[in-house]
Amino acid sequence: MRGAMMHAPGDVRVVDRDEPVIEEPTDAVIKVVAACVCGSDLHPYRGVEPVNGPTPMGHEYVGVVEQIGADVKNVKIGDFVVGSFWASDNTCEICRAGYQSRCVHAVLMGTLGAQAERLRVPLADGTLVATPGQPDEDLIPSLLAASDVLGTGWFAAVAAEAGPGKTVAVVGDGAVGLMAVLAAKQLGAERIIAMSRHEDRQRLAREFGASDIVEERGDAGVARIKELTDGLGAHSVIEAVGTQESMMQAIRSTRPGGHVGYVGVSHDVALPGDELFFALVHLTGGPAPVRRFLPELIDLIWKREIDPGKVFDLDLPLEDAAEGFKAMDERRAIKALLRP
Repeated sequence: MRGAMMHAPGDVRVVDRDEPVIEEPTDAVIKVVAACVCGSDLHPYRGVEPVNGPTPMGHEYVGVVEQIGADVKNVKIGDFVVGSFWASDNTCEICRAGYQSRCVHAVLMGTLGAQAERLRVPLADGTLVATPGQPDEDLIPSLLAASDVLGTGWFAAVAAEAGPGKTVAVVGDGAVGLMAVLAAKQLGAERIIAMSRHEDRQRLAREFGASDIVEERGDAGVARIKELTDGLGAHSVIEAVGTQESMMQAIRSTRPGGHVGYVGVSHDVALPGDELFFALVHLTGGPAPVRRFLPELIDLIWKREIDPGKVFDLDLPLEDAAEGFKAMDERRAIKALLRP
């Protein structure tokens, strides 16, 4: 089969790979209908994380089940399925508490490479959720978004306790930040402030429910949030970048007693304990337990109550995966969808 491999920073190639097979009785093999490039895929692409030889790429996927192991009961051959970027059994004590991304048997799907024609999914019963039927073509991008960015933005909004009567600020205007705007709106937030300097992303943020746009960053961005909130700061702040500046901007934009939901993959972020102590904010986040939210998100998409697929502004054949990486790296695209 064909699949995307990263050979070195900036070097992505679509090559021949071995077809996946059932290795454990809990596995499934799916024909990938759509995959995509994630902002976290850009970390090794930019050299921020090491690339140790040819590495399969991709962890977001939807597809049709082609094979199942002997112990798989929850999905059947022919089902159209959405899976999380973490495989999880969904039965261990951590999963039952709602943190499937830290399942005791978790497998990071990026190690298997979803940017390919087929994909082996471990722990299929706990990882995959079947849609009510075969989706209309126009729903596929939105269902794909649920596999990671929508679920991650949703977790960020839940962690930040976005809801009725709340003012929510979103730090980061990438795909996850934009999905967090959508999630905050769905959760009933009264006011949503999107922090963005890019007109196309500002426009999409407003479509998803942002009421205000703040272009300033750092201390100036914090001051603007305070100005918009009677000097207090937002009730709920979502951090969707993962840098020192973005984390401190999020914490300092939050009012005492407020909540920060952070889902940006942290790179060299250090928290000043004394400032955090006196800020009196709640700080919750990490790798999103997307599986917790998948049934609800699929239902909202299926009923056409939300349209997260708008976040994909570049649609490419799998063979052009390298262009998807390049366009996102150069900020010519918010998020690239790949079709095997």
